[in-house]
Amino acid sequence: MQHQSLRIGLFGFGVVGEGLYKVLQQTPSLKAELTKVCIKHPEKKRNAPTQLFTTDKNNLLWDEAINVIVEVTDDADAAFEIVATALRNGKAVVSANKKMLAEHLPDLLQIQLETGSSLLYESAACASIPVIRNLEEYYDNDLLHAIKAIVNGSTNFILTKMFEEQLSFSEALLLAQQSGFAESNPVLDVEGYDAVNKWALLLNHAYGIVEHPNKILFTGIQSIHTADAQVAQEKKYEIKLVAQAKKLKEGNVAAFVLPQFTKSDEPLSFVKNEYNGVVIESGFADKQFFYGKGAGSFPTASAVLSDIAALRYQYKYEYKKLYHHQPHTLTHDFYLKVYLSFTDWHFIPKDDFEWIEEWHAGEERKYLVGVIHAQHLYNQNWWKANETSLILMPEPIIENVEIVKLKKRSLELAGVNL
Repeated sequence: MQHQSLRIGLFGFGVVGEGLYKVLQQTPSLKAELTKVCIKHPEKKRNAPTQLFTTDKNNLLWDEAINVIVEVTDDADAAFEIVATALRNGKAVVSANKKMLAEHLPDLLQIQLETGSSLLYESAACASIPVIRNLEEYYDNDLLHAIKAIVNGSTNFILTKMFEEQLSFSEALLLAQQSGFAESNPVLDVEGYDAVNKWALLLNHAYGIVEHPNKILFTGIQSIHTADAQVAQEKKYEIKLVAQAKKLKEGNVAAFVLPQFTKSDEPLSFVKNEYNGVVIESGFADKQFFYGKGAGSFPTASAVLSDIAALRYQYKYEYKKLYHHQPHTLTHDFYLKVYLSFTDWHFIPKDDFEWIEEWHAGEERKYLVGVIHAQHLYNQNWWKANETSLILMPEPIIENVEIVKLKKRSLELAGVNL
């Protein structure tokens, strides 16, 4: 497909699809022509010529003149059928559908191996930030120590308003909806589903991990209380929904998506409103910070456009960490230092904690800071119920070998002979 003109079949003409249509009109040097657009509701008025649209997907999938399919719909199951058919028909595919990609990644990897067709999806994670291609091309598996990121603009917008304008969660959510950063049904964003889908994709390109999102420990910001924001300000922290992965000493990878206290001098603390940020820590380059808009019509369309442009040069993901290195394994065998706020001790399994080093009993809400094994959180849901709010402390991961040393030191200080 090198240097030849691209003829595009587009599925979806919502915020991203229409944004791509406008962007393509402004980039004639790309030599990419939008040939046909498949839509669900033909009666809806759209800012494009009527003859461009069809409701028959076969008009795109089986048209031999169309050599690129761009899929930007919100239906994961239908999207998988579209993408799989297009790849098997020898067409290159660009997708922004992170839910479809994350849930069907093993099948999509196999289809790419069988067909040799290219599937690109930079826009599915962090929109305008080119994080996938950087992980693919720049960071060697063995040298990538850790990666943490704010990958959902809607939740970051809400948290920003809770901190900077002292809004309640419900007030900030309403403002996000009115500003177009959150859907009328915001569950996918605020409960962390969108973020964990993106993280499942990035774990593959970072560490060669292929896991379904439900294998990753996660929650969103739905339980964050105004009192939590007040505690954070007292401690000179901010609260962010952070996706994090770290290579442990034994070689496995700890990964999760959870609310976290961030220090004021950390790069992610500077990420406000609908913006995303990614911090990558590697062996020789130390820490590098990527920053950009994570949502919106043109930021997402720009990432789609970048993938389309890459197809002119027959670009494909090589999945180097999966196929050319020894892939890492996702583990829940590590400990987390957490802040927990709640209304009643009765709902908190105190015996699950290795230790509790701070607690405060207020009239309305109580909180503690303690260390707990990640497997307890993965297997149980008490920390998501009964108005309980769990937020990670800064640098929250404690490895097993460190726990042993800390326990030994604690016993020595207590005068216990070992």
